[in-house]
Amino acid sequence: MTAVFAHQGGWDEALLVVGPLVIIGSLLHLANRRLKARLAELEGPSDASPESL
Repeated sequence: MTAVFAHQGGWDEALLVVGPLVIIGSLLHLANRRLKARLAELEGPSDASPESL
């Protein structure tokens, strides 16, 4: 006996659309967070403050 994964009232079709969107959104969020952390690391502390002049 095989299970058929179709026509279950629409929820399964919604999962087929929402699932990949959630995965792609999560990966984009992770990449953006890593990029911001890397940029902050490369900038380092700001030595151009008025007190240091």
